[in-house]
Amino acid sequence: MTRDKITLFDTTLRDGQQTPGVDFSVEDKIAIAAMLDEFGIDFIEGGYPGANPTDTTFFSKKRTQKAGFVAFGMTKRAGISASNDPGLTQLLQAKADAICLVAKSWDYHVKVALGCTNEENLESIRDSVKAVVEAGKLSMVDCEHFFDGYKANRDYAIACAKEAYDAGARWVVLCDTNGGTQPPEIREIVSAVIASGIPGSSLGIHAHNDTGQAVANSLAAVEAGVRQIQGTLNGIGERCGNADLVTIIPTLCLKDTYASRFTTSIDREKLVGLTRLSRAFDELLNRSPNHQSPYVGGSAFATKAGIHASALLKDPKTYEHVEPESVGNFRKVMVSDQGGKANFLNELKRRGITVAKDDPKLDTLISVVKEREASGYAYEGADASFELLALKTLGTVPEFFAVESFRVMVERRFDSHGRLKTVSEAVVKVLVDGETVMSVAEGDGPVNALDIALRKDLGKFQSEILDLELADYKVRILNGGTEAITRVLIESTDASGARWWTVGVSENIIDASFQALMDSIVYKLMKNRELAGKIAAE
Repeated sequence: MTRDKITLFDTTLRDGQQTPGVDFSVEDKIAIAAMLDEFGIDFIEGGYPGANPTDTTFFSKKRTQKAGFVAFGMTKRAGISASNDPGLTQLLQAKADAICLVAKSWDYHVKVALGCTNEENLESIRDSVKAVVEAGKLSMVDCEHFFDGYKANRDYAIACAKEAYDAGARWVVLCDTNGGTQPPEIREIVSAVIASGIPGSSLGIHAHNDTGQAVANSLAAVEAGVRQIQGTLNGIGERCGNADLVTIIPTLCLKDTYASRFTTSIDREKLVGLTRLSRAFDELLNRSPNHQSPYVGGSAFATKAGIHASALLKDPKTYEHVEPESVGNFRKVMVSDQGGKANFLNELKRRGITVAKDDPKLDTLISVVKEREASGYAYEGADASFELLALKTLGTVPEFFAVESFRVMVERRFDSHGRLKTVSEAVVKVLVDGETVMSVAEGDGPVNALDIALRKDLGKFQSEILDLELADYKVRILNGGTEAITRVLIESTDASGARWWTVGVSENIIDASFQALMDSIVYKLMKNRELAGKIAAE
């Protein structure tokens, strides 16, 4: 039996950016696009070039290696030709492989939001799609509010979708923009659209989660015939979020009702990286992962003591719908640590680190990681720190330098003009080749001062870190009270374009920052010698 391909379309960087409290920088977008690209998503929608400086800069060059890079924008305005519409022109000039046009498909919105006739809206859809095709880019159309539009005026909603398809759109995406449509309605309406003449192989679904059914609606649309699913990482998005690709992908891959009929770009080997992808994304957002997320949550395969745990110990299949290792997650109640070992061995293999499964150093590494994560470390979002910890445990990290001591002072005072200012100064003593070097630096805050002082003089290694830059710095308080534990996550980059993340945890924010800074520098020196960084440098 031939299986149909389900195309995976990620809109984290566009629709996901509508999430309250989420505001991606260009650097964030580059990092997330790389994560999605490496994982194997088919299309990555990067944003709306021309709408804001961040997206315009992001689309100044192609940001994906394998995935289709998609720009989003509106169809041309009524009364203006496609060639004279400045918004469409900027969209066509973006360094994108494909363009996803958003089009009104609810006649109420055409009248109220666009202020034009139904016929003028159809013309805008037709001419805009043709302009995209003529520009040599793959064309997609998001039919906004399609399901509400269908229920209000069935014929017009279908006419909008058919206009896009007939004009040359490769994908016509039916959007449940308000998120209120129910799965039976999705199946019925998608079936009607296919019966009208648009093949399911050219239809997509874009579901919002306002009734908690975005995943269910996406799968219902697949059952009815659509072959593209749009969604976001961890279901982020405006209001209640979008369809969660982190839940949809393993369901398509691991559940026989779908896996027997469909294929995706994510094979079993790539799927093992799902938990790491989900948690690394949460770390980038500087938020705690949802422990009860399906498949990837910390509690997804956890069972408390009692009858469940007893059965689980006898046979994990009694209380697990899939194997935790299949999505890169861990079982919390186990007879042995074999499942844990398998995941560690896989993570080490990804980094080119070979270790025998019966090597006692592997047991030591697993024990250290579990102890550290219990105290607040999070290695899913700090690949470089994990790799260094693994290499140190295996005894393959040279001691480039040693920090004998550091001191940081913060002084708040009035300057000579009577203005209040805060000055931070750091002093670091570093031992390199048996010689102690003391460096002093001022900075914009204590962490910046410490960073400058630490990197001011590393003796013979100084020239190696001149291109090292700190791209981002995130702080999370892990518990309340004056004794709160602080986690610091630092993103670093260098002239090669590689990016890596390091982590530090302490009751003291400066100490936590220092740990992450140290890891970043040591990782850079290891990377320069091709002793580390094989993933980050790809």
